[in-house]
Amino acid sequence: MHPAQRTHFGVDAALVGAVERVADGEATAALVATTEMAADERGLVHGGFTFGLADYAAMVAVNDPHVVLGASSCRFLAPVRVGERMVATARVTAEKGRRRVVAVSVSVGDMVVLDGELTTFVLDGHVLDL
Repeated sequence: MHPAQRTHFGVDAALVGAVERVADGEATAALVATTEMAADERGLVHGGFTFGLADYAAMVAVNDPHVVLGASSCRFLAPVRVGERMVATARVTAEKGRRRVVAVSVSVGDMVVLDGELTTFVLDGHVLDL
């Protein structure tokens, strides 16, 4: 866990990545695709893992203990293969009340494989307690 991280402490880095950088309204996380993520024998990684990395980076960019995902609009632009290292960058682009809009991008090397926007909400307490 990154020292500046204030949310999503229980996340397993092997599933959705490890935070590499946290700044004001920004975060970067990385994940190496494993064979357990493959959707087929050719090593195509299921897009849910790519999205999970993007979502995790977005949560850390907001960096509030009570942030939750409300909506997303993402485009998958290229496939990911087992063994490839994905890097997600997230940046809060708008804030109104409890709502935070976060731009996300996941790359493998110089190639963007996912691009999107996530809408998050900062709650008064833990979502399971509301």
